[in-house]
Order: sequence, then C-alpha cells, then structure tokens
Amino acid sequence: MGEASRVSRYLYTVIVLFIIWLFLTASIDPQELGFGLLLSLIVAAFTYEIFTTGGLANLHPKKIIYAAAYIPYFLWAMIVANLDVAYRVLHPKRPIRPGIVHCRTVLNTDAGKLALANSITLTPGTITLDVDDDDYFIHWIWVPDEVLHAETEDEHVKNASSAITVPFEKFLKVIFG
Repeated sequence: MGEASRVSRYLYTVIVLFIIWLFLTASIDPQELGFGLLLSLIVAAFTYEIFTTGGLANLHPKKIIYAAAYIPYFLWAMIVANLDVAYRVLHPKRPIRPGIVHCRTVLNTDAGKLALANSITLTPGTITLDVDDDDYFIHWIWVPDEVLHAETEDEHVKNASSAITVPFEKFLKVIFG
C-alpha cells in the first residue's frame, strides 16, 4: 500500500476512535476533548493497519447516511423483538417453537458479516451460533411454519434469510460494501 493509503487509513481510524470517545464521555470539556484526541492519535498509530482497509473512503456520504438510518432501524427492531420475547415469556402457554435455522448472506466483507452476526444476536429471540463464509446458523425462539415446513433446503434458507438477515442487509450492504 502506498503512503497516501496509510495516511488515509490512519486518519480514518483517528476519526472513528475520537467519535467513539465523544459518545463514551458525552462531554465537550476542552481537557477531555484534548485527551480523547491524543488517545485516539496514539491508539490509531498502533491499530490503523488492522482497523480498516478503505481509509477515508469509508466516510462516503451515502455510507454515513445509511449508517445514520441503520441505528434507529436497529433500535426499532430490538424494541419489537423485546416485546415479542416478553409476550412469549409472559403468555400462559409459552408459545415458543425454538430451532436452528440456516440463513445465507449477500454481504461480501468480513466487517459487514460481523455487523450482521452481531445485529442478529443483539436482537432478542435470535442468536448467531456459527458463521461459515456466507452461511449463518441461527437459534430462533419462534421458527415460523414457512421455514419449519420448507420442502427443500433452498426454500428453508430463502425463507429464514428473508425473515432474519435481509432486513439488516439492505443497510449493511451499503455501509460495508
């Protein structure tokens, strides 16, 4: 990689680390901002090579807009899933039909696949058990009939993926490429 690429990757890492610092401290005190920037500069010097391959290209406006839209979408999905799990736990008949389903992703980057696996696991009612290239194996608290009784493996994967991975992928495809 050329020098400009290393500089771009380093600057991107500094920016992301500093933004994380801002969210964690929730402070605009000049001393905290200065310390956060200094810390970001130091940590980025040691981690930029493994942090990103795209560098400042990751800050494309379309990616930023999709990331900003993904946050409320993901939070809403978490709320809905929490309510669904609470219903299943509190219901006298405990309407659960757990199972392990096979999903397939269209994401190409490791970071995108990691974000998808974490999004699935952080959404109550589903846990990503294994990721093998494009294949995800997910424990689901309520496996619907169209997945449970699919006639073929391809139909099973298509139905499970459309319910679990596809809603997240429409954002993550743009964010992570």
